Amino acid sequence: MGQLDGRVVLITGAARGQGEQEARLFRAEGAEVVVADVLDDPGAALAEEIGALYVHLDVGREEQWAAAVRSAKQAYGRLDGLVNNAGILRFNALVDTPLDEFMQVVQVNQVGCFLGIRTVAPELADGGTIVNTASYTGLTGMAAVGAYAASKHAVLGLTRVAALELAPRRIRVNAVCPGAIDTAMSNPALLDPDADPEETGRALDSLYRKLVPLGRIGRPQEVARLALFLTSDDSSYITGQPFVIDGGWLAGVSVI
Repeated sequence: MGQLDGRVVLITGAARGQGEQEARLFRAEGAEVVVADVLDDPGAALAEEIGALYVHLDVGREEQWAAAVRSAKQAYGRLDGLVNNAGILRFNALVDTPLDEFMQVVQVNQVGCFLGIRTVAPELADGGTIVNTASYTGLTGMAAVGAYAASKHAVLGLTRVAALELAPRRIRVNAVCPGAIDTAMSNPALLDPDADPEETGRALDSLYRKLVPLGRIGRPQEVARLALFLTSDDSSYITGQPFVIDGGWLAGVSVI
């Protein structure tokens, strides 16, 4: 018996990183999984490996959301859950951020989340779940990631409003708020075939040992387990909440 037996869950940005680990874990826990991404080759390969459905989905495109939901319902007949995981990050001082760059981040992180909720919620079975991926920076500030932080603050607002509006159908909406996680977003060496991602991962651990009370960068598998909790019946009385998973980073700094 898996925690998600009989459920159908669509996960965006699922070709790699946190989304990949969520897809693998949800499938292992009995869910039928819809792997959605713009990275068609790795997304399709993952879907074939775990026995899932792959759909191409640019989360900022309204018509692609409609097509993805149609494909999911044609394949499985229903939808029980959504994980809005897709996101992008750009580094720039706020006053140096071009408008096009700011809007690109907003289109994926914020509009993508909005379109996901708006498109999927009417199709969800009563008692379904939505998990939005916000961020540590959705709860505090961080220099050089103004567009990203703004979009993730917005995701928390969307989460709370959706939780209120969907509660009469017992659809629960929550947000995961990761700190630094060892994915390509924090560790670009994962995308470089000539690099050693384990070596760069150790270097990141050394960096975050000074910033994070638990002394290391997070792992995408840890975020996946939190998303599983919020999708499963173990969180049946929880909605509208942000769940920080950051190794204690948000708690503050130690001067000792």
